Amino acid sequence: MTSQSAATLRSRYVEQAASDLEENRRLQQELAEKITMLKQEEALLSDIMNLAERYEGSLDPSRLPEQAQGEPALTQTRRGAAATSSSGRAASRRPASAKEATGKTAGKAAAKGKSRQPLLGDLLMDLLRTYDEPRLAKELRDELMEKHPNRTPTPQVVRNTLESLVAKGRIRRHKQQRSVMYSPVGDSQGESAEAGADES
Repeated sequence: MTSQSAATLRSRYVEQAASDLEENRRLQQELAEKITMLKQEEALLSDIMNLAERYEGSLDPSRLPEQAQGEPALTQTRRGAAATSSSGRAASRRPASAKEATGKTAGKAAAKGKSRQPLLGDLLMDLLRTYDEPRLAKELRDELMEKHPNRTPTPQVVRNTLESLVAKGRIRRHKQQRSVMYSPVGDSQGESAEAGADES
C-alpha cells in the first residue's frame, strides 16, 4: 500500500514537471519572438535617427545667421519648401533623405505651393510652449486638430515630427514608465532669440 501511494505520488510529480517544462518552453518561445520584434523596432528607430542626423548634417550653416535675424522660427524644412515655391522648381530636387526626414505631408505641401501653411513642427512647438509640463504626443495631436481643424495628421506623423524636433535639439523627450512625453528646450540661446524676434 505504501509503495503504491509512493509510485502514484511520483507519477504525479513527473506529470507536473513535464507540464511545467512544456509551459516553460512555450514562454521561452514567446520571449524569443518578442526579442526579435524589439530588435527589428530598434533597427528601424536607429535608421530614422541616422536619417535625421544625416539631414541635419546636410544643412547649410552659412544661412543660419541670416535666418535667425530675418525669419526667427524658420526651420530647415520650411527653407526647403520656400526655396522650392519661390524658384518654381519641383520638390524632387531635395535629396531623398530630406524627403524621408520631413515626411510626406511637407513634400506634398511644397509641391502644391502651400508653403504659407505653417509646418506641423512649428505648430507642435507653439503648443508645447504653452505648457510648463511635458505633454503626450496624443494630447498634442488632439489639441492641434481642435485648434487647426484643417490639419489632420496621423498619430504616427505627429510622433515622427516630435522625434525630428528631438533630433534637432528643439524639444526634449521624457520617458515615464511606458509613456513618452515632450517638452520644449528652455534657456537655450536659440529659443531666446526666437522669442525676442517673435515679439518684435
